[in-house]
Amino acid sequence: MTDGRTRRREDTRQRLFVAAVDLIAEQGFSATTVDDIAARAGVAKGTVYYNFESKTVLFEELLRHGIGLLTAEFRAAVDGLPPLEALGALVRAQLEYIRRYRAFAQLLLSEMWRTNREWQQTLRLLRGEAIAVIAETVKAGVDSGELPADLDVRTASSALFGVGLVVAVDWLVFSPERPIDEVQESLLGIVRRVART
Repeated sequence: MTDGRTRRREDTRQRLFVAAVDLIAEQGFSATTVDDIAARAGVAKGTVYYNFESKTVLFEELLRHGIGLLTAEFRAAVDGLPPLEALGALVRAQLEYIRRYRAFAQLLLSEMWRTNREWQQTLRLLRGEAIAVIAETVKAGVDSGELPADLDVRTASSALFGVGLVVAVDWLVFSPERPIDEVQESLLGIVRRVART
């Protein structure tokens, strides 16, 4: 019985996440109400408050959920690969993730650099966890000599994360017909140029 109840609660939370991310991507956080989220998810308003204390808490949990999935996909992508191959796998994982969760990626992109939000500290920590996976890979490349010894690991890792996010959203909004392999190859071309300098 508990398993069924837990599964139903997770399913409800997932529907609320999807509704919230779609609405916030469409109309912004401030314009999105709890009533809107409940209606889009097909649940009563009380169900939103049963699962989340407030709209802000729902959004923070949404960030944790979404970036947590991306970080897990990054970790799975690089597992056991040599550094340059792992960087290619990271690029592919990010593109595939953003293609699957485009509305979340657009939302993340719009919220990433806002500093006046209550969840900014949470976002900073979560972003740091995702970038840490990239940084481990970049550092391994520097340590192995596959990447330049003077490469600033922190900046390179942030750049790879940010460029991947912006390029993927740009691709899906403006050139969705372009094959993912082509987009990946373009991004990897940038990585290869850095590796040769």
